[in-house]
Order: sequence, then C-alpha cells, then structure tokens
Amino acid sequence: MIREADRMRVEIRPQMRGGKGEVRIQHIFERDELKGHSRLLGVITLEPGCSIGLHEHKDEEEIFYIIRGHGRVIDAGHTWAVGPGDAVLTGGGENHAIENCGAEPLQFLAVILTY
Repeated sequence: MIREADRMRVEIRPQMRGGKGEVRIQHIFERDELKGHSRLLGVITLEPGCSIGLHEHKDEEEIFYIIRGHGRVIDAGHTWAVGPGDAVLTGGGENHAIENCGAEPLQFLAVILTY
C-alpha cells in the first residue's frame, strides 16, 4: 500500500493530555489499516511553546523518533533534552510528556504498540 502525503489524515488536538497549545498529528496509516498490535503511526508537530502533557502508557509502549527541532521530554520522572536523531521509548506503566522548547517546530515520528 502506498499513501501519498497529501492523502494522510491530519488531526489537530488542543491541549493534548493537558499540554499547552495545539498538537498536529499526520496519521501515516490508520489503526484499522495496521495488522499488528499498533494504535498509532504518525508524525507529530509541536510549534514553539506547545506540549503534550504527562500521561501513562499501561499495556502499551510509545516510541518517539525526533525528526527536527529541539524539545524536552519527561520520561519515568527524569527530564531529557532531545533533538534530531534522538529516540524515546516509554511503556510498561511509565509516563512521559514532551514540550517544544526551541524556536522552530518540533517534529517526531510517534508509534504506539499495544501488548
């Protein structure tokens, strides 16, 4: 299956998980198109100052792969600076949050796998 970028569904979520501003999610493939144990495969964009609030991943894990921009991630109670090429894995009941603390959009691939 091939999906052109202009045919991917874009979703805007204000104050996602209690975060600041808006979150833009470009759904690469929809959940019902993925045959594995996945509920999200998308590119997320946070404008400067925007964030996804602290939330838990129970019975699933989420991977962030930073494409561009710079941000701050809270993962399992620790705070980390992230930039292009960095990856984050959160699951097993742990929680995380991400915030764009840079001057340009923060863009990352997000994958949520369930188990």
